[in-house]
Amino acid sequence: MLAVLSGSLLIIAMDATILNVAFPSLVDDLRPNSVEQLWIIDAYALVLSGLLITAGALGDRWGRRRLLIAGFVIFTLASLLAVVAHAPWVVIAARALLGVGGAAIMPSTISILRVVFTDPRERALAYSVWTAVMGAGMAFGPLVGGLVVQLYEWEAAFLLNVPVAVVCIGLAWWLVPESVSPREGRWDWWGVGQSMVGMVALAGGIKLVGGHDVPLGLVLLAVAAVVLTVFVRRQLRLDNPLLQVRMFCDRTFSVSAVSIFLGMMALGAVLFLLSQWFQYAEGLKPFEAGVRLLPAPVALIIAPLFTPRFLDRFRVSTVLGLGMLLAAVGMAVPWAADLDGDLHYVEVAIALACLGTGFGVAATAASVALLSSSPQEEAGGAAAVEEISYELGGAMGVAVIGSLAHVLYFNAMPALGLPRDVHAKVRDSIGEATVVAEEVGGAKAREIIVAACQAFTDSLGTACLAAAVLLLASGLIGWWLIPHDFRPTKSGH
Repeated sequence: MLAVLSGSLLIIAMDATILNVAFPSLVDDLRPNSVEQLWIIDAYALVLSGLLITAGALGDRWGRRRLLIAGFVIFTLASLLAVVAHAPWVVIAARALLGVGGAAIMPSTISILRVVFTDPRERALAYSVWTAVMGAGMAFGPLVGGLVVQLYEWEAAFLLNVPVAVVCIGLAWWLVPESVSPREGRWDWWGVGQSMVGMVALAGGIKLVGGHDVPLGLVLLAVAAVVLTVFVRRQLRLDNPLLQVRMFCDRTFSVSAVSIFLGMMALGAVLFLLSQWFQYAEGLKPFEAGVRLLPAPVALIIAPLFTPRFLDRFRVSTVLGLGMLLAAVGMAVPWAADLDGDLHYVEVAIALACLGTGFGVAATAASVALLSSSPQEEAGGAAAVEEISYELGGAMGVAVIGSLAHVLYFNAMPALGLPRDVHAKVRDSIGEATVVAEEVGGAKAREIIVAACQAFTDSLGTACLAAAVLLLASGLIGWWLIPHDFRPTKSGH
């Protein structure tokens, strides 16, 4: 059962990282503008984050296995839609539908683990395997995706989801038992609408503020604040709420969620930017870019498997804090190398290995703490909160740190004597600069490419420093605020 549930996660993790290496090929084919590019990246996580609360509650009431299988059916249909897409908006729609399927799959896998594994040590090991599989997906995604994109086209990256999803449907139907937590009372449709509007407005507002559409972004953030406040107050009054928000009164639960969120902001942004750097600035093919990214996901596979031993010997706060500290130190390496004048792969590889090892240990410790501190009957809600922290954190990292890198690139790109409209395209993104260089040709094309690569590399160094700050903050929050007597691998927790 653990293998089936972890395998279900594999398709989600692979899908997120496959897009990173398929993205340049998609851009070359469909030519989306910078706003459409961000929506192609973010639509999946934004929709998923908006639906996770609803999906967690629905799984508890309707049946967790049933919801898992339904999620895979939706995921399959969305993948097929992406394959036949011939315009950016169709890809955005397919990514949004993938988010619907992912919202059904992810909390189902964790909540089933929470119900099945009742022994604290076995539960910690199950969560560690779950986290390691997430790292495996991140490892196989760039490799497999890069290979199929290189041999075929970007559509093949989405087509890979179909056979995996079909196998998961069969195995889940055969091996995974049904589990429910029956509730009295009607389904909270008002809560569903409030949670979706509030979470999407929150994510969209941060994205727009990071993308320099500050007025509209602030409006969305205000909407999110109002709607989520109403949602929380309403849930507190209900006898059978959609989400048991009183779980956040437990300091371990709430601090673990915040630590995961901040850490995922750093991880998501760095992997996205490095994928672009390898393919545009270093001129590598998609598969080669996936190989260069391997130190992080390989470490994310290995490190969580040792985390239960660390949790047996040390406090959760110590394991979480030191893990995030290691990741932060690794992210400072590319920034320091860029200050010296040039960035080489050896510095990037060291940073990725430290990031994967540190975050793998810290995130596993935080996940174990979060889920172990929640009631078993609220397994779906707790799983939804954890996945919101992961998915919304990754999306916000791409939006905020990615926008920071875009602004730095925009300001660092020289005029090069180009016409104003051409220069505007070159400053829009390094992908657009590459397209313009191909159109211009000759010595000017080489000048554009060199300047764009240098500007993007400089922006990458600063983005890595921002990621290091987030990782350090995540570690400090966990080390300082998680109670020192909380031991999730011991009986009683």
